[in-house]
Amino acid sequence: MQSRILGQGAQSLKVSAVGLGCMGFTQSYPPYPTREEVIRTLRQAVALGVTFFDTAEVYSYGLNEELVGEALQPVRDQVVIATKFGYDLSETPDLDSSSRPVKLSSRPETIRRAVDGSLRRLRTDHIDLYFQHRVDPQVAIEEVAQTVSELIKAGKVLYWGLSEAAAATVRRAHAVCPLTAVQSEYSLWYRRPEEELLPTLRELGIGFVPFSPLGKAILTGRFNADSKFDKNDFRPVIPRFQGENFRHNLQLVDYITKLAQNKNTTPARIAIGWLLAQAPWIVPIPGSKRIERIAENIGGADISFSSLELQGIRAFIDKLAILGERYPASQEALTNK
Repeated sequence: MQSRILGQGAQSLKVSAVGLGCMGFTQSYPPYPTREEVIRTLRQAVALGVTFFDTAEVYSYGLNEELVGEALQPVRDQVVIATKFGYDLSETPDLDSSSRPVKLSSRPETIRRAVDGSLRRLRTDHIDLYFQHRVDPQVAIEEVAQTVSELIKAGKVLYWGLSEAAAATVRRAHAVCPLTAVQSEYSLWYRRPEEELLPTLRELGIGFVPFSPLGKAILTGRFNADSKFDKNDFRPVIPRFQGENFRHNLQLVDYITKLAQNKNTTPARIAIGWLLAQAPWIVPIPGSKRIERIAENIGGADISFSSLELQGIRAFIDKLAILGERYPASQEALTNK
């Protein structure tokens, strides 16, 4: 597995060129594997060369972190674990519940409580990369940055980042406590970060970690206009996956599938390879519950494109408008703050 560097100078962090998003092991994409299957898959991913694992406190209210911590404990010194704060779980003691609502909160006391809980569940004495999960409009980002800087001085956190933050917010946070990475959705399916965020990260020397690099699996070619989703799958509530929007958007999937056939590879590898070709400081974190798919996804690091191929892809995606928002309105309101 190739490696890449997130951040610059004292904020630089070496990780595998493709990481693993762990959310799907316990939420949003049923059916879920057993605890034993999750642990086995995560350890197999390490054996394949994955060194970068992303989870969050709020994923299944701590259960996701517990599984990641148990699986990676034997290889803790070989991997980079990223997790996230930004919600108040003080009123959600039942960690096996996945339906109880949680409140957005990045108050200093909430962050300090969150980091201790994450350290315990992850079975470690430090968090390698600590993201604010969503910007809290009730707490100045400077106050958040100052709180995290204290955690860094205490050795509980090594590096930090923001998730789904606007460029202006990134600048303000970085001025107080330098950021190593920003995490946001980015793919052939969703390219809004290209407008302001990516130029800002390039200027400031901050790495970028795209989540949903496969467009919530649409870019793998698994789905067609007749596909049915599990009743607990959250994709059907996403406007991009609904009705005429979905049928229109499948044009992108058809295009990527043809590219993959021409290069004797898979659509997933085309999608991930394209992301990696955008900048050397981009590290996607596709999620999968199956080791076969993880192996396929990390193979995207071996895909190369000529300048003419990249120009052709850019011409196509610039011409094709993707219809529908990427989240329901209630969730979209929490992004790009």
